[in-house]
Amino acid sequence: MELLPAIDLRGGNAVRLVQGDFGRERSYGDPLALASGFAAAGARRLHVVDLDAARTGEPVNRSTVIAIARQSAVPVQAGGGVRTDTDVAQLLDAGVDRVVLGTALFDDPSLLARCCERYPGRVAVGLDYRRRADGTLEAAVRGWVEGAGQSVGRILAEVDEAGPGAVVVTAIDRDGTLLGPDVDGLREVLDATSAPVVASGGVGSAADIVALSALRSPRHGRRLAGVIVGKALVDGRVSVGEAMAACETSG
Repeated sequence: MELLPAIDLRGGNAVRLVQGDFGRERSYGDPLALASGFAAAGARRLHVVDLDAARTGEPVNRSTVIAIARQSAVPVQAGGGVRTDTDVAQLLDAGVDRVVLGTALFDDPSLLARCCERYPGRVAVGLDYRRRADGTLEAAVRGWVEGAGQSVGRILAEVDEAGPGAVVVTAIDRDGTLLGPDVDGLREVLDATSAPVVASGGVGSAADIVALSALRSPRHGRRLAGVIVGKALVDGRVSVGEAMAACETSG
């Protein structure tokens, strides 16, 4: 299982939110310095999100995303506000290794297939969800502000045929809380797609990462390809080295 340290961008700064709430934000300063620090500590891939663009579609921090990709000694996965073929091409041509499509899956349903065909393995699906009262995992869009009105399982069934390079799934209610990942939700996702699954949301300790590395889905026995860790790293609850060691317990 691969570790992806997270860098979320808002107004040019590296920040962390709690449960996607823009009113519960903490700044962590220069995102370029943060990216360099993660790479120097041994991270092999970074996950960068333009939060402003995710909500509005305007690529407010795109120059920063590109700067991180160009300076980074390791591959960068980037998302947030990637809504068109032009967005995808601009990021990949500028040095981003893999882009993540989220809201665009609903605004332009054919975009994923087009981009996966043009850039095999370099386009991922981003599915952020909340669990409804009936237990269904409902996808959220536009920076988690709106519900998509569709279940994660249904969406995965529709996008699997395009062959995305990965599915990045975030449990919104766990994100930024440090209270542990949504293991049950991740089991559902693993059984609902054949694509590599990268988990995000709730990791607060090395023990959480060990638990994710041991996770297997009930029907197909699939395991996670990666885990995104943000607040636990920047708050010093776990180091990059400790997190990577925990990932390696998956074999």
